Amino acid sequence: MAQMDITPVQSEDEWESARSIRERVFIEEQDCPPEEEWDGHDETSRHVLGQVNGEAVATARWRTVPHDEEIVAKLERFAVRPSHRGQGHGTALVRYVIDDARRAGFDTFLVHAQSHLQGWYEDLGFASTGRTFDEAGIPHVEMVRHEEG
Repeated sequence: MAQMDITPVQSEDEWESARSIRERVFIEEQDCPPEEEWDGHDETSRHVLGQVNGEAVATARWRTVPHDEEIVAKLERFAVRPSHRGQGHGTALVRYVIDDARRAGFDTFLVHAQSHLQGWYEDLGFASTGRTFDEAGIPHVEMVRHEEG
């Protein structure tokens, strides 16, 4: 299995690659309305791009949000092209984004996980807050990971 190289999005071409992956996964595959996917937070988020042999195959973003009276890093929009799933790229992406947010000074990480991925996020150190909701018609669960600073 080829290694995925993950880097922050730094050019217009990389941003277009990230957008293309999100369009494929969220809008086409998961039927998310475009106005929910393009939610206005992209300009204030830190985006990353995962590439295998120079091909853009995965993306994610994180941004700061208030949660339980503190400012935390909200990790979002994890997407891996269908042809590259099941190879550990999603796990590598989550770990990279956590490390990136940690380097920026955060020790609390929030995700709105699709419910069917709850166990996977638990394996990555997240715990459910018990809050569940639908987003774009997909059941989600709020999950948090705390680290000692």
